[in-house]
Amino acid sequence: MDRLIEKKKWTVKRISFIAAIFLFAALLVLMVFGTFGKSRLNVDNERITIAGVSQSNFREFIPVTGIIQPVSTIYLDLQEGGRIEEIFVEDGAVVTHGQPILRLSNTDLELSLTNQETQVYNLLAQVQIAQNGARQNTINKLTQSIDVENQLIEAERIYKMNKQLFASNVVAQQEYAESENYYNYLLKKKELMTEILVQDSIASTQQLQQAEQSYKGAQNGLTLMRGKFADLTVSAPVEGQLTSLDAEIGQSKSKGERIGQIDVLSGFKVRVDVDEHYISRIYAGLEGQYQQGNTTYTLTIKKVYTQVTSGSFAVDMEFNGKTPEAIRRGQTLQIRIALGDEAEALIIPRGGFYQHTGGNWIFKVSDDGKKAYRTPVRIGRQNPDYYEVLEGLQPGDRVIVNSYENYGDIQELIIKN
Repeated sequence: MDRLIEKKKWTVKRISFIAAIFLFAALLVLMVFGTFGKSRLNVDNERITIAGVSQSNFREFIPVTGIIQPVSTIYLDLQEGGRIEEIFVEDGAVVTHGQPILRLSNTDLELSLTNQETQVYNLLAQVQIAQNGARQNTINKLTQSIDVENQLIEAERIYKMNKQLFASNVVAQQEYAESENYYNYLLKKKELMTEILVQDSIASTQQLQQAEQSYKGAQNGLTLMRGKFADLTVSAPVEGQLTSLDAEIGQSKSKGERIGQIDVLSGFKVRVDVDEHYISRIYAGLEGQYQQGNTTYTLTIKKVYTQVTSGSFAVDMEFNGKTPEAIRRGQTLQIRIALGDEAEALIIPRGGFYQHTGGNWIFKVSDDGKKAYRTPVRIGRQNPDYYEVLEGLQPGDRVIVNSYENYGDIQELIIKN
């Protein structure tokens, strides 16, 4: 009789498979707790950057980018509007002081100039007429005065003669009285003529002064009008290079419109944009350096523009003494601006760790070089090459300065050769 044989649940093969799974899981747990559980991480020696901490001279400076510009730029703004009739020079040309650049026409201004000239000529004619009238009037009054003077002399003679004759009873009293009255009349008339001459002279002088003032005022207006008319020809105010000329024959331009600029070629300045973080530490007189080949050039900040735009503000720098050869307008320079004097400090080379730690901690390498521990530090000033260490490290210490992006919250690094 056949007997049912029960199938075994725990075969050797099955037990071996389950044991292998448990063994793999145990190894995985051991790895996790052996490394991550203890905040440790194995790192390859070739994938980290180790730098020494040293006591050395340190100077804080910031790298900036500057653009070469002319030392001075004169803008060409139209003093008068009009239609462009002629252009005498092209954009980019070097012009001399007073050289014509372009000519405008303005019919309204021409008409105003003509009217002003006519007014001046009319006033000049009035002044001449007034002068002639004053002279003629003075001549007439002087003639009358001479006549009165002559009549007075004759009347005085007759009066004195009749007076003697009357005393001798040669002439009648009536004749004597008539000569006396006539003589007194002419005396008063002479006094009156003298007063009239004085008043007439004053009136004539005032009239002439008023006419001359009107004429001078009109003449000054004419001078100004001629100056405005002369402004229709735009000339170079200085010697330099004409740039950004915006003008075409036939175009109409408004008064005050900018049509270009003249760059003075006697020297150059460097316009630099500085991060707004340093606005309180940048001032005129600070120096910077520019390296060209093996030569270092020094620049000085001459002007600071405190207006912040897009997170930065501008400064103008000029070369001290020697200027680099073959520099051109618009060329870009890499400059280092020093923010203080050189002084001894504890320093470490710059590295990517700062972006992750904010300068609050760093991995310090053990004496045997096999491990690195997370160590609190305090970073002070910095320049493009070094950080200043204020606390947490000593000269001779070694630290890891590369980026910590992949280290997470690891407390200890195991350095593998």
